[in-house]
Amino acid sequence: MNKDMEYIIHGNHHDPFSYLGMHPVERHGRMMITVRAFIPEARTISVVDNERENISYPMERIHAEGLYEIAIEEREKVFKYRLRIVDHSGNIRDAFDPYSFLPILSNYDLHLFSEGKNHFVYRRLGSHIMTVDGINGVYFAVWAPNARRVSVIGNFNGWDGRRHPMRVLGSSGVWELFIPGLSEGEIYKFEIKTTDDLILLKSDPYGFFFEMRPKSATIVHDVDRYQWGDSKWIDERPGRNLHHEPVSIYEVHLGSWRRRPEEDQKFLTYRELAHELVDYVKEMGFTHIELLPVAEHPFDGSWGYQVIGYFAPTSRYGSPEDFMYFVDHCHQNGIGVILDWVPGHFPKDAHGLAWFDGTALYEHFDPRVGEHKEWGTLIFNYGRNEVKNFLISNAVFWFEKYHIDGIRVDAVASMLYLDYSRNEGEWLPNRYGGRENLEAIDFIKELNALLYGYFPGIMAVAEESTAWPMVSRPTYLGGLGFGFKWNMGWMHDTLEYISKEAVHRKYHQGGLTFSLLYAFHENFILPLSHDEVVHGKRALLDKMPGDFWQRFANLRALYGYMFGHPGKKLLFMGGEIGQWVEWNCAQSLDWHLLQYEPHQKLQRFVKDINHVYRREPSLFEIDFEYTGFEWIDFHDADNSVMSFLRRGRNPDDILIFVCNFTPVPRFPYRIGVPRSGFYRELINSDSEIYGGGNMGNSGGVLAVDLPWQGRPYSIELTLPGLSVLILKPG
Repeated sequence: MNKDMEYIIHGNHHDPFSYLGMHPVERHGRMMITVRAFIPEARTISVVDNERENISYPMERIHAEGLYEIAIEEREKVFKYRLRIVDHSGNIRDAFDPYSFLPILSNYDLHLFSEGKNHFVYRRLGSHIMTVDGINGVYFAVWAPNARRVSVIGNFNGWDGRRHPMRVLGSSGVWELFIPGLSEGEIYKFEIKTTDDLILLKSDPYGFFFEMRPKSATIVHDVDRYQWGDSKWIDERPGRNLHHEPVSIYEVHLGSWRRRPEEDQKFLTYRELAHELVDYVKEMGFTHIELLPVAEHPFDGSWGYQVIGYFAPTSRYGSPEDFMYFVDHCHQNGIGVILDWVPGHFPKDAHGLAWFDGTALYEHFDPRVGEHKEWGTLIFNYGRNEVKNFLISNAVFWFEKYHIDGIRVDAVASMLYLDYSRNEGEWLPNRYGGRENLEAIDFIKELNALLYGYFPGIMAVAEESTAWPMVSRPTYLGGLGFGFKWNMGWMHDTLEYISKEAVHRKYHQGGLTFSLLYAFHENFILPLSHDEVVHGKRALLDKMPGDFWQRFANLRALYGYMFGHPGKKLLFMGGEIGQWVEWNCAQSLDWHLLQYEPHQKLQRFVKDINHVYRREPSLFEIDFEYTGFEWIDFHDADNSVMSFLRRGRNPDDILIFVCNFTPVPRFPYRIGVPRSGFYRELINSDSEIYGGGNMGNSGGVLAVDLPWQGRPYSIELTLPGLSVLILKPG
């Protein structure tokens, strides 16, 4: 048995195309054609001339494992053919030979990929239904530069890695194979033989659809057939500037927003969510839905933050078309869609990216650089062009194929700092001796510049918890290039303040006002996110001090203050109905609470303040410049009262906020205002319709010509306990 035969039989051939398929050869001084095929399930095989049906050439079985060969002496030139296979049951089928096709991936594609510049590489790598030379089939391509052999395996070949070994394209490390006759719905994996002769079974890193967990195979799927109906939204998006528009985000985990208790806690599908969730969000006045990661992930308890299928919406809730329908329905109802995106780390599951070709391919080899011990995950090697290309093309993919409107990039701080969550001696400094991850910084800048270039009008949001400068400033000014940054400091300080008993708040008012010292350093989103209602941190309502009534009043005051503070808004699901218990990803929100009046009225408050926010330009037009905000008085710590003013571009667009953070009513309470006239009470969080004590100002007050607090006019107010008033002149 020669070496080639041995390598094919044992699944070790690095270049199967050099042996299998049709080849012109010279024997005994003359040219002839040889054809070889390895098909273990065949009893006999014949080579059939595609152009001359009546001509066929029976092949000889040259190895008992199923290797066949023929030398066709009367033919000197290659011709188009197919294989007629008779199996051991006598069934006859014709099949085109995968080893009769020329390479498909171009040298230009490979060059761009190796340079990290093939931003649409998902159109090439992965699995793709296509027609080659008039023959239908599926094309597979995967990057595994250090593999000895890579094969496509599935039901179509009995999961036998010897059947469909792939060709490697030069030094690119990309392996490819076109398998004729396959179609949509085939399940497959890549079988990778390492240089140590280990066999790894890997899901497709570029796969578009996956089996439902706990299964982990990839499914061949066409993501280009959905007929979109959101052209108006997409056409108008480039002309929008969200920095000057209302952005109120409802953060959602799709698997636990609502379930079907009567059907054993069944998930809602993407299509069911498209109507139930979108209709709810629209009614509540939110402008965007932000989804915790929907990319395929094996473990429910990771909430989607440990991704395996970066290019696949999870099959838990339906098909790719079902998720497209969800996004489409959002857009047709005026709701933007933001995806939580996780380029900072990935899990160690055997079928995923970890140790993909038997080497540290997507990750770093050294755990001091390549492992998050705290999370039990691995860190991408951002300095490797092909890895950077994988991540950039993944972000581009979700915008292009799924029409999303933004990404919220998770755990940016963990990417920026080499010593993140590490002790001394557990990390390696950069080439200058510093703690900054220079490769990650370059990746982030390139990513953001490309996304805003390709898709104007979208949002790129950083979840970044440190004082890294210019996170939300353009790359051409030296920034990281994000459009927005979560204000983690505001969230921490505000929740710490509001969680204190009211009697102690006068000693901590500086913690509440501190955020205004840096409010305009970045383009901030103010989050009350999922991270604050898990792991023993308690639900928002449960964080509030006081008796039953005061807890609801405190929470309304918190929301009122948030909507007045400069910055876009984000609220995690359940916060609007007053969940008492922490969020649990394994069950539905406690919608039954809405049978009780306090929860109904809290929900109405969130709805009303959202709608006020959306229609009042002073609350969103100048969010990121100091000219949009003025303190009226923040010195009244003894009474835990503070007041401020918000401005729009139009001088007539003014709102006054007055916050009383104790349960003690204050009256009469005078504040200075910029002009005369009637100040209408737009929102009083103590109103009876919101569950308050219904103390207030009878719909508004008239300013008098009495200078106060450095302003030419003043108004005298009744401040209910634990309340926020929003007043508008004119």
